[in-house]
Amino acid sequence: MRGTFQFVTGTATMCLFDLASLKHRVEEPPDWWSIPEDELAEVNAGNCLFFNLGADGLYEVSWSVDISDSTSVVQETEGAQVFYLQVPTGNVFLGAAEDVSGGELEPDESCDGIILSLQPGNVACIVSREGNQISLTIQPGAQGHNELDSLIRI
Repeated sequence: MRGTFQFVTGTATMCLFDLASLKHRVEEPPDWWSIPEDELAEVNAGNCLFFNLGADGLYEVSWSVDISDSTSVVQETEGAQVFYLQVPTGNVFLGAAEDVSGGELEPDESCDGIILSLQPGNVACIVSREGNQISLTIQPGAQGHNELDSLIRI
């Protein structure tokens, strides 16, 4: 599977997560993730990936899903970063972080992003960026958590 879409962010951040992974945040304020410790905790737990972009605006995302069974070799490209995510249900949102679960809302088709249907399990997310063009590859991963000391910046 592969595709391209555009989204606008006013928080300079893109997110990727399985809707079930952030059910515990639905009742939180909509900007719960703007607290760096909370954002980093969810990223390290593998519940959500927040990609800090450095600027608000319009971004184009080229995404692909590699559904091969291999979890041992991450096909990393030059200049890309790899992060891990848990996908318990396969119902995964990719788009502007202002649409992350919170404020008694969850993303749906009205949000500025897409909902992907993935195989449940752990995935590796390989991301790179050039200007306002973001490339994201999702493939099976051997782990579902991260061990980061700081927020993701691409």
